[in-house]
Amino acid sequence: MPANHAITIWHNPRCSKSRGTLDLLQDRGIEPTIVDYQKNPPTAAEIEHALKLLGTEPRDLMRRGEAIYAELALDDPSLTRRQLVDAMAKHPVLIERPIVFANGKAAVGRPPEAVLAIL
Repeated sequence: MPANHAITIWHNPRCSKSRGTLDLLQDRGIEPTIVDYQKNPPTAAEIEHALKLLGTEPRDLMRRGEAIYAELALDDPSLTRRQLVDAMAKHPVLIERPIVFANGKAAVGRPPEAVLAIL
């Protein structure tokens, strides 16, 4: 098992998938660094790093059903990658959750078991 300090979760305690993922880690004896990203939003650079580790594009990490997504017209195809990342940094509710970082990799806990592949 990797050192626990090397595992971080971007967590939203109000989200059942996020709580389930945290429980899954803790049930395996892992006490990750917990970042409540609603209270401590990641920077644009941290979001870019997460996207790189996930091998995905900004919209694939966005919660498109959130009201702010429509309010900001984030479905506009002319928006740049930087504009989308900046929107997530400014409005962290847009970021899909949870995201677990371990061993130089990242995974979205949807379903929670998806994070096991990077441990």
